[in-house]
Amino acid sequence: MRNRKKRKIIGTAERPRLAVKRSLKNITAQVIDDLTGRTVAAASTVEKGIVKYGGNVAAAKVIGKLIAERAIAKGFKKVVFDRGRSLYHGRVQALADAAREGGLDF
Repeated sequence: MRNRKKRKIIGTAERPRLAVKRSLKNITAQVIDDLTGRTVAAASTVEKGIVKYGGNVAAAKVIGKLIAERAIAKGFKKVVFDRGRSLYHGRVQALADAAREGGLDF
C-alpha cells in the first residue's frame, strides 16, 4: 500500500461543506460551516416521515432534494461536496445528483 495524505475538505461561510455519511440502513447529509463549527442544514433518513427504508438509492434521492431545499432556504447555493471515505457511486452519487437537481452548485 502506498502511504499518502488525504486532502482535507474545508467548508467556509461562503461555500459550506456538504458532508455525506452512509451506513447500511441510513444516509445522512449535513451542510457545515467549518470555520465557525456549526451545521447550517441537515437531512437524514432517520427523521420520522421521510422514507420508510433509508438504505437504498430512492431514499438517497429524497435526502438529496431535501438537503438542497433546506440549504437554499438558509441562503446557501454553493457548497463543497465531501463524500468522506465512500466512493462516488450508488447512493452517494444519487444523493449528489438529486442535490444538484434541487439547486445546489458543486
